[in-house]
Parts: sequence; structure tokens; C-alpha cells
Amino acid sequence: MMPTAARLVAAVILAATAWFVSQTVKPHLPEGTVFGWFDYVNVVLGVLVGWISIGGRSGRGLSAGLGNGLTGVFLLVLWVLFLQSCNEMLRQALRRYYKGPVEALLDILSIGIDYGKVLVHPDVTVPLLIGGVAAGVLSELAGRVWR
Repeated sequence: MMPTAARLVAAVILAATAWFVSQTVKPHLPEGTVFGWFDYVNVVLGVLVGWISIGGRSGRGLSAGLGNGLTGVFLLVLWVLFLQSCNEMLRQALRRYYKGPVEALLDILSIGIDYGKVLVHPDVTVPLLIGGVAAGVLSELAGRVWR
């Protein structure tokens, strides 16, 4: 996993997208929600997905770069939903909300679905799509310019 300009550009753009979308999601979540490390976890996931998924596949043309960017955003959303759902499940488990571990693990899916419903708002979806397209196309261009 050699560092390349394409990986760096994809990681930076997807991290910025993750931070921006994290800010736009907050008003849609219940009032009184404690966010803690929410932004930081999402930004780190953006860096990792951008570096590994988008930047690692650069060099195949602009149309492939567009597809890589959209795939990267989809992966970012899946990872964020999974980790934030696990975090919420752990918070509830520490308050003895569940009767057993299987119930807690199964609740990760329902928590993720509830969090995913927030993503259908246009002020959340549009920046995700723009960020994914920008990450894919600009990483492709960076890979061409800085070889």
C-alpha cells in the first residue's frame, strides 16, 4: 500500500466530506444527543475509505474514477452506520437495556436502520454524492498528474 497522490487526494476529500456531512446530520438527530467523538470517528473512516478504496483503485480512467468515488461514499456510509450503531448499542448495553448479548447484537441492525433514515434528507445526500464524485475524479486526475 504505497502512498500516492491519488490516495492522498481521495483521503483528504473523503475526510472533508465526512466532516461536512457529520455537521449536517446533527440537526436531524434527536435533541439532546451527545455526539462525543462522532465527528472524529467519521473523519478517520473517511480517510481510511478514501485511502484504501478510492485511492487504491485510481488509474483506470475518469469514468472508473467516478464509479470509485460513488462506491467509496457508499462504503463510508456503511462503515459509519455500523460503527455508530455499535457505539449506541454499547451505550445502551452499559445501561442494562438488553436481556442478553444476542438481543444487543441484533439491535445493531435496527439502530443502523434508524440512523440510515436520516440520510434520506437532501441536505445530507447531496453533499455525500458531490464529495464522492469529487474524491473519485480528483484522485484520478491527481494520479495522472503526479506519477
